[in-house]
Amino acid sequence: MTPRLTSAPVPVWLRLVLGLLALAALVVPALLVLNAPKIVHRPHRVPPVALPKRVVPKEELPPVEPVAIADLSPDDARAFNASIPFSTDPNPAARPFHLVGAADSQARALDCLAAAEIYEAGDDALGERAVAQVILNRVRHPAFPKTVCGVVFQGSERSTGCQFTFSCDGALARWSPTPVAWARAREIAKMALHGAVFRPVGHATHYHTDWVVPYWSASLDKITALHTHLFFRWAGWWGTPPAFNRGYVADEPNIPQLAKLSPAHLGGATEAAGPAGDPGATGLLFDVNKAAGAIPASAVPAAVAGDQNVFLVTLPDDMVPDLYPALALRTCGNRPYCKFMAWLDSSKKPARLPPTGDQAAAMSFSYLRDEKVQYVKALWNCEQFRRPSPAQCMRRQPQPVPAATPTPAPATATDPAPLDGVRRKAPAQNKAGAAAPATPASSTPGSD
Repeated sequence: MTPRLTSAPVPVWLRLVLGLLALAALVVPALLVLNAPKIVHRPHRVPPVALPKRVVPKEELPPVEPVAIADLSPDDARAFNASIPFSTDPNPAARPFHLVGAADSQARALDCLAAAEIYEAGDDALGERAVAQVILNRVRHPAFPKTVCGVVFQGSERSTGCQFTFSCDGALARWSPTPVAWARAREIAKMALHGAVFRPVGHATHYHTDWVVPYWSASLDKITALHTHLFFRWAGWWGTPPAFNRGYVADEPNIPQLAKLSPAHLGGATEAAGPAGDPGATGLLFDVNKAAGAIPASAVPAAVAGDQNVFLVTLPDDMVPDLYPALALRTCGNRPYCKFMAWLDSSKKPARLPPTGDQAAAMSFSYLRDEKVQYVKALWNCEQFRRPSPAQCMRRQPQPVPAATPTPAPATATDPAPLDGVRRKAPAQNKAGAAAPATPASSTPGSD
């Protein structure tokens, strides 16, 4: 007979532990579900951007709208930008641009274009080429200014009206590119200004990053993307090659905001013309800001007593004239207003303002900065120093010529001798007994 197996009874404490574990396995997940944070699922916001109702006809110039950004998060902006399809129309390349004009005007165009490249695209050669092409497209379009600097700084006097944000958001004052990056941007600008074409952006006149949505973006044709930038042209005839028919005006304005970065906008002080017949061969003789930083503090002159913004200076004999702006920048420092007046002849330097006429005529160099009215100017005495452009020369005030004192003409041998026996009419006398002044009718002697 086989014996029957019997199990040992389960202890009470073990049953209790197992029961608590089973209860916890049911209660804890339920509590986690009930107390989980609520996640709000919302669709992407649609920005308040109106799609174009019509294409601007050829007879009507399209408006140039200021930069206004829709109030969207970066993710929402990217979603909206992705929803706009690329244009399927042809995307022909722009014609080559060839810069002309005087050397100082060309130098200002070069640095305006280089500044726009590096402040808009950063130190990225591909992005800088794209920005340069958009700016040159605008120069040729009737809706925009006809100079490079005019296009780059259009609306910069208004924080809500500028076309390129770096020109009105204080970026130029907050930071400067490294010398290597600045040299690269200038080289790219020089190539664009002398025939190099960046084909991918075609005739684009607008662009923006994909994490923002300008109000104008939905009304234009999206033609290409480069990294995080999207490029657009006007719809209809105004985005076709025949619309880009305006000539370039070779008279670039001076931009005071660029003076700390570009000597060409310090009055053209440090630009020199290249070889004859090569209008693009202009280059910096030196870096003014770098030269200013190299001037020791001991060489900085003191301000005039009673006015910390005025400096009357005797120039060092061994300093080349091209370095005078560097000395002025080092002396003025960060002053928003600064007047720097300098003489080679210390005996002509006045002790205070204003200088006399002779002292003003002997002045060798002057520099004036007034950030309140965005004015910066450096001028040389061109009777003392030869400069490449008359725009760098001080104006000479004409000296007054003293009026000549009239003297009676001496008698000549041809005058007739008085005749004897002929009585002459005596001059009429006034009541005081003085002879009356002769009149034209009585100025010729007559006889009875």
